[in-house]
Amino acid sequence: MTQSNPEQCRDVMTPDPVCCSVSDSAADAARVMAEHDVGPVPVVDSQASKRLVGIVTDRDLAVRVIAEGRSAKTTRLSDIISRNLVTCSPDDDLNVCLERMQSHQLRRIPVVDQNRRIIGVISQADIALRLRERSKTADVVEQVSRPKTMTGGGGA
Repeated sequence: MTQSNPEQCRDVMTPDPVCCSVSDSAADAARVMAEHDVGPVPVVDSQASKRLVGIVTDRDLAVRVIAEGRSAKTTRLSDIISRNLVTCSPDDDLNVCLERMQSHQLRRIPVVDQNRRIIGVISQADIALRLRERSKTADVVEQVSRPKTMTGGGGA
């Protein structure tokens, strides 16, 4: 990196993240998580298109599969993924990403192109390792790590 400080999401993202397909099973996702030492895995409509449709986390597997007594081998990711995603574009100013991570309390955010094809992921670790402004890094970690509060008719 030749810049003194990253300016766009493309400058800090980890490119080409490992993904699962909506037709994969919960067990397939768990294997990917174990093999790549990750908790969240982007879920795409197909490995060929890489169009992002959701995300599955280790917590999703615990809560939506194991706790509900479902079979990890037969439960399809299409039945358990989170589909309401917050994303960034590779051309977005990095501050846009930081604000979204803070306001939505996200530890990582997918980076998608104009066709919603996943091309990268920005995690707290990416921010800590590549952003030289320690105060911004500290702000992101603090905001993302705050306990979510229950407010009236909704939940965390």
